[in-house]
Amino acid sequence: MPAKTVLAALFLLSLGAVVLVCLDALPQRVSADAAATDEILVATAALSSGSLLRDKDVTWQRYAGKPESSQIRRSSGSTVDGDLDQQARGEVLGAALRENVASGEPVRRNAIVKPRDRDFLQTVLSPGARAIAIPVTTGGASTSLLSPGDHVDVILTQTFKNDPPLTRRSVSETVVEGLRVLAIDAADIKSTPGSSGFGRTVTLEVTSQQAERINVATELGKLSLVLRSNSASRASPSLMSGSLKIGSVAPVWAGDVSPALSEERPQKASDAIRQAVDVIRGTKSVAVKGQ
Repeated sequence: MPAKTVLAALFLLSLGAVVLVCLDALPQRVSADAAATDEILVATAALSSGSLLRDKDVTWQRYAGKPESSQIRRSSGSTVDGDLDQQARGEVLGAALRENVASGEPVRRNAIVKPRDRDFLQTVLSPGARAIAIPVTTGGASTSLLSPGDHVDVILTQTFKNDPPLTRRSVSETVVEGLRVLAIDAADIKSTPGSSGFGRTVTLEVTSQQAERINVATELGKLSLVLRSNSASRASPSLMSGSLKIGSVAPVWAGDVSPALSEERPQKASDAIRQAVDVIRGTKSVAVKGQ
C-alpha cells in the first residue's frame, strides 16, 4: 500500500477521533455554561432575625454550584420585575427571617416565615411588643405605598354633630407615631392594576399603651396611616424605650384648614328676629314691625 494512502487513512482516523471527542465534550460545556448563568437570591447586607424582607434587602447573584432545594433560584433568562421576578417576590417580600443572615449569604426558604404562617408574629415581634390589626380608610396612605417594615403614624379624623361651630365641626390629629408595619391585608397585596389599593386592615407593632389608644381611636372616628421617611424612622426612639412620643402633634381643626369657614358668622339676634308686633290702643289694633 502506498505511503500516501496510509498517511491519508491515519489523518482521517485522527480527525474522526477529534470530532468524536469534541462532540462528547460539547453537551457538558453547554451544561456548565447554563449552570453558571443560574442565580440565587442572597442578602445585600447583614440581616438579623425577625427582619422583614424588602426589595433592598435581597438581590440576585450568579451561582454555579449544585442546586439545593432550599435555595431560591432563577435562570438569567427569566422575566424580571425590578430586582426580583414575580415568583421570588411572592416568596420572600414581607416575610420575616427566622435566623440571622450574613451579607451575600443565600436567603433560604426554610429560613423565612410568611405573614400567613402560624408563627409569623412570634418571629417578627420585638421582645415585649404587641401586634394590632386596624381598619384603614381611603383617607390615609395607600397600601400600595406601604410595605412590611415601613414606619407610619396613625391619624384619627372625627366629625362632630349636635351643631358645633363650623370651624370646630371636624378635626384630625395624630394619635400614635413611628409604628412598624408588620403585615398588610393579603387581598390588597394582590390588588389589580388601576384599583385603589387601599387596605382593609394593616397589622402594626405597638406597646400595650399604644394598643389601648388605637382601640379608643377606632371608636371615635376614621383611622388613616401616614408613611414616615427612612431617616425619620431611624431617628425615632426604640419602640420599647418608653420615650416614644404619643399624640405630640397638635390637632388640626376644620377652621385651620379652611379659612372660609371663619367667614360664616351667625346672624345677630336683632337681625334674626324681625317679626310683627300688635299694639292695642283702645279699640284699634296697630301692627308694628320689629326694628
